[in-house]
Amino acid sequence: MLRNLTRMPAEMSPDSRRQLLHAVTDLFLLDGDPNEMVKEHYGEIAAGSLSHLNDAERKGYADRVAAVPSLPHNVAVTLGGDGNAEVARLVLSLSPVLTDTDLAAIAVSQSQQHLVAIAERARLSESVTDILVERGDKAVLHTVSANEGAAFSDRGFDRLLERGEDDAAIAGALARRSDLAPNRAQRVLRIVEQLSEGAGAAPATEASASLARQARQQRLEVKLLLSDLAAKVREVDDVLTMLADEDRAYHLAQVLSHIADISIDQALRVLMQRDASGIAVACRSLGIGATAFRAILQLRARRLYFSSHDIDDDVDAYGKLDLATAERTLRFLKLRTKIA
Repeated sequence: MLRNLTRMPAEMSPDSRRQLLHAVTDLFLLDGDPNEMVKEHYGEIAAGSLSHLNDAERKGYADRVAAVPSLPHNVAVTLGGDGNAEVARLVLSLSPVLTDTDLAAIAVSQSQQHLVAIAERARLSESVTDILVERGDKAVLHTVSANEGAAFSDRGFDRLLERGEDDAAIAGALARRSDLAPNRAQRVLRIVEQLSEGAGAAPATEASASLARQARQQRLEVKLLLSDLAAKVREVDDVLTMLADEDRAYHLAQVLSHIADISIDQALRVLMQRDASGIAVACRSLGIGATAFRAILQLRARRLYFSSHDIDDDVDAYGKLDLATAERTLRFLKLRTKIA
């Protein structure tokens, strides 16, 4: 059917094209795992229709498909590169289809509003953050510095410190990050202390210094928690629930990484990807209970900006997940990582 629809006459009215796009999108989204031919035909229809829609119509469509993992690549790129940042925003922030190459191309050519949306993504590679740090205005720098899913190259981190040298908000955001290596943390803390010691230190700067101290304490706390888990002084479920309730995604990933024997990057990717199946498999294989898993799902709902109304269904499905299958999947993940 989709193949035939791609042959519709080119002189269709805008209203007819809009109706066609809505209809085929309804059909496309019903198929949870469309094959490549279906994706290709749907992509032709969608890409051919978008140029005939006004801004509000494109935004409505983009918001609907932004997080769809099966969205054809050409459609995701078209939406993410839309000149209207409101149309592109959710696609840039959420789409799992966009690659680092796509994001880099958009980041070097589009507006600061586009860059802010990219900076909000759950995971950002060093190559993308390098561009954000170089091109971004204060709003972009504030967003990316506070995003614990953003990785920084040495050059990118140096540039961020250089550009945010006198900005207490950037220094404070970096100081609060849980993932800073000790050498980077020391550099940031020196900047925070210098800003705090300046003449008539502003309340924001003093708050940054306080938050920096809190970040140091939390990093120490995680080390102690891991020691307690190794000594069986604490229960894994209690630790994960506490970290999830406190919205400490990176620290939670550290604990998962430790007990599952996977890298922190893998743990973060599983935790923050849109599809909950990965975190469900990881937690099930580790024997995590339903209460702790629910807390993790609630953290994900907050961080990934999606409704929490499906959490009950996800917890119910989690209880039915086969333990042996989950354990095999986790073993495969570890083996694939070692081979790579």
